[in-house]
Amino acid sequence: MSLDSTPKGQRLHIAIFGRRNAGKSSLINALTGQDIAIVSDLPGTTTDPVAKAMEILPIGPVMLIDTAGLDDTGYLGNLRVKKTIEVFSKTDLVLLVIDPEKGFDRLEEEIIERARSSQIPVISVINKIDLYPDIKEKEKLTEPWVAVSAKTGQGIDTLKGMIVRNAPKDWSLPTVVGDLISPGDTAILVIPIDKAAPKGRLILPQQQVIRDILEHDGISVMVKERELRLVIDRMVTKPRIVITDASAYLKAVADTPPDVLFTSFSILFARYKGDLNTLAAGVAATKGLKAGDKVLIAEACTHHPVADDIGRVKIPRWLRQNVGGELDFHVVSGGGKLPDNITDYNLIVHCGACMLNRREMMSRIIQAKEAGVPIVNYGVLMAHIHGVLKRALSPFPHTLSLLKRLLQEEEDDLFPGLFKEVPSEP
Repeated sequence: MSLDSTPKGQRLHIAIFGRRNAGKSSLINALTGQDIAIVSDLPGTTTDPVAKAMEILPIGPVMLIDTAGLDDTGYLGNLRVKKTIEVFSKTDLVLLVIDPEKGFDRLEEEIIERARSSQIPVISVINKIDLYPDIKEKEKLTEPWVAVSAKTGQGIDTLKGMIVRNAPKDWSLPTVVGDLISPGDTAILVIPIDKAAPKGRLILPQQQVIRDILEHDGISVMVKERELRLVIDRMVTKPRIVITDASAYLKAVADTPPDVLFTSFSILFARYKGDLNTLAAGVAATKGLKAGDKVLIAEACTHHPVADDIGRVKIPRWLRQNVGGELDFHVVSGGGKLPDNITDYNLIVHCGACMLNRREMMSRIIQAKEAGVPIVNYGVLMAHIHGVLKRALSPFPHTLSLLKRLLQEEEDDLFPGLFKEVPSEP
């Protein structure tokens, strides 16, 4: 199963309500960046609820439900409104589209009350601000609201951020690694036992990957980095994928045959918990860093730092070497949003987010994007620093393609050899 074919039940269900001609179908097209929904000035173009499985970047796979107008009339119109109300039974999040020309009245209030009674979060979307810039309806709204123009795209990115922040807490992608393997495939997990490893147990991302492999009828084999080549040589059939701790990138990539998929726990969780495309693009910001720039190290937990801590020692040392001078590093730990002053920073380097749910991590990514500050995570940055970024992104051709387009004019200068194969050691 690929994430492009995510089952209906594992998608975030977003239902769009509003009066006829409020711009519900136009909003769907603006959110997806595609002309998916039929748009017409004729009232009542959408007659029955229509569920569309699609991808909204950077949110991921969702199910958008377009509904008939709340103010539909006549016998058939009343039946359509009844069908619209039934949509609540399969809704995770409501977008209530408000037309400034028609205002906020009883119909909109009823939708909000019905959502509240079902404990479904609501975002009020005041549309057509290109035509009606004076937003009077906001004074009547007690729910989160945003002003947009589905026609021009104004406010759409802000709406995406609000969707993430108001999504159910348990919202996540359906799999960590299961879409990369088939039943019977072997995945080798490279797990160093060093000073950073907890005594007597595996860390949460490692546990989750093992469980995900088992749930998809795969075979998981765990080794330390020194045993990887030995284990592969003894296998009758090559493994499907090698997944390594980022601290063992160089040894693991050297011992992994070039025709075997290769990545890290951190990169898998960059996709599972956040937006891999945005985090991969964030490495481009390392070229523009110069001495004196401010870098925010964002940690999701409040662990006790070890002597050679990844976020507080190794990554700062590598970045200083990269710029040839001192950088101004700041560390924040724990959950919640990033600091309000993130516009002061030139780069945000985030941990693997194993202690955050997807909504929390996506909120941080969108907060960074809204502030115009590039963000990258430990695993992606370390893959770049070690010169194995292409190999570590090999299971994700779409991300690689986006990164190539981003760096098309400067890839040789910025990442020498990034898009060339990394040979294994003889």
